[in-house]
Amino acid sequence: MSKPARASDTAKADLPFEAALQKLEAIVEAMESEDLPLEILIKRYEEGVKLAQNCQAKLAEAELKISQLEKSAAGELKLKPLAADLTEE
Repeated sequence: MSKPARASDTAKADLPFEAALQKLEAIVEAMESEDLPLEILIKRYEEGVKLAQNCQAKLAEAELKISQLEKSAAGELKLKPLAADLTEE
């Protein structure tokens, strides 16, 4: 892989979740328009996969942070799974 491609991958990984999702939605919309040549569709698909992976990683990271940031009544931080929080409500 060339250095510019790696720099591009790093830039995508640094995108905030909302920006990556918005860019992914734009790619899907462009691909669905059927106005693109096959070569461009393939490039857009590859970019979309990378953006989707970025979004999934950021969601997993946020879920982990949420599960780890609960304090006990004594003010101590304790690990509590996110799924347990949802069933208590």
